[in-house]
Amino acid sequence: MNDESPAPVTSELPDAPFHTAGTDHITVWGSNEADTIAFYRDLLGMPLVLRQPNLDDPSQTHLFFDTGDGRILTFFVSDDRPSARGQRAGTGAVHHLCFSVDPDEYEDIMAALEDAGKGYNVFDRGIFHSIYTQDNNGLVIELSSDKYEIPDDRKGEVLATAQRFREEDGADFAQDRHMEAALEDLGLPINKYDLPDADAGVGV
Repeated sequence: MNDESPAPVTSELPDAPFHTAGTDHITVWGSNEADTIAFYRDLLGMPLVLRQPNLDDPSQTHLFFDTGDGRILTFFVSDDRPSARGQRAGTGAVHHLCFSVDPDEYEDIMAALEDAGKGYNVFDRGIFHSIYTQDNNGLVIELSSDKYEIPDDRKGEVLATAQRFREEDGADFAQDRHMEAALEDLGLPINKYDLPDADAGVGV
């Protein structure tokens, strides 16, 4: 048991030698180019914005996709690698990738996944609403929509405030009432998106 108090949850910048300015890109070991483009460009709708050799290993190709807000997802691919069925879990492994989607397109997204033969699950995660599916290599892909309208530059502040209300409430996880209390506490309007009913997904 660790007797030390847990690290505080806050949107304030920590006392660190420097601070990151955002996510620039994430790079994944991919399979082949055709399968990767078929999933990320042709199904998820991410533009392929750059293709060049992997500068550390020119025998591989480096694909760059725009995830929708100018932030980039890249893959190292090689035509001699078939798509895989699943991922190996373990320390340092990627559990899943999550991409934001428009709440107004939720039903269309589920229909598109069905048309593409992709299985999926839908969960209400308390602070957001999520569709889970898998890419061509079995990597879990989450397509997430905020349940409430939150300015991008206030999201961390809203979540940290919801955390405070959750702890005061003694709840196991942040729920609608904590999010609404946080928005009200911060003077932000409470605008909830119309999303489909879904299981809470606790323990999944």
